[in-house]
Amino acid sequence: QVHLVESGGGLVQPGGSLLLSCASSVNIFEFNSMGWYRQAPGKQRDLVASITIGGTTSYADSVKGRFTISRDGEQKMLYLQMTELKPEDTAVYYCNAKIVRNDYWGQGTQVTVSS
Repeated sequence: QVHLVESGGGLVQPGGSLLLSCASSVNIFEFNSMGWYRQAPGKQRDLVASITIGGTTSYADSVKGRFTISRDGEQKMLYLQMTELKPEDTAVYYCNAKIVRNDYWGQGTQVTVSS
């Protein structure tokens, strides 16, 4: 069974930084890809960043240069380092993992960027 648990969200000032973590119950290299999504109230869940099993990363235009996705296979962890945070980054952030056509999701962690 696959379980993903996010942590690291919180309240941060504009321009600040947060590190989000996603702990996986299984070897993360069993996933074809992993990623971070976010969902603000009244909006759909959007892909923020992803990384393939081979290490190829991709970012939404809105976060390029500010967010970095990374992983630690030994610790079975996925990370999202967020810097230069803006109020529009406020959302619930979700960890996602894919195995062929199967999707797995964490419970989400709230990120609020406000002064």
